[in-house]
Amino acid sequence: MKQAAKIDKSIEIPSDIGYIKKVSHELLERLKEKGIDRSIQFDVRLAVEEAVRNAIEHGNNYNKELPVLIRYSVDAKKITVDIQDKGTGFHLKSVPDPREGDNILEAGGRGVFLMHKLMDKIRYNKKGNRVTMIKYLGDSSAVIRRS
Repeated sequence: MKQAAKIDKSIEIPSDIGYIKKVSHELLERLKEKGIDRSIQFDVRLAVEEAVRNAIEHGNNYNKELPVLIRYSVDAKKITVDIQDKGTGFHLKSVPDPREGDNILEAGGRGVFLMHKLMDKIRYNKKGNRVTMIKYLGDSSAVIRRS
């Protein structure tokens, strides 16, 4: 990984799924500039796209008047991405496990599960309308992943 200054950036988008790729493209460009491994880029891209989609769809109900705020930082140790919508929030325990029962057959419902598998640490604010995801750089064998 190239050693360069820390990146801190914010992006605000309307609640329109057409902006999801714009967000992930910008973030990927910054990760490439920093020389981040492609497998880490893939994990971060997929997790961010899922989180932004959830914010647009479930948080803001596709209301283009309501923004989604994405903040990210990249330093020598980790990538941190914070995504916040204007919705009422949710409780993680209310999200069904896509691996259990009839959930396996559902067309959707895997986004939160994927985010938890791809990133090293995930936190939600108390209201449930902001998620903070962290991906550590370096020796991934030393990182305990939340499942």
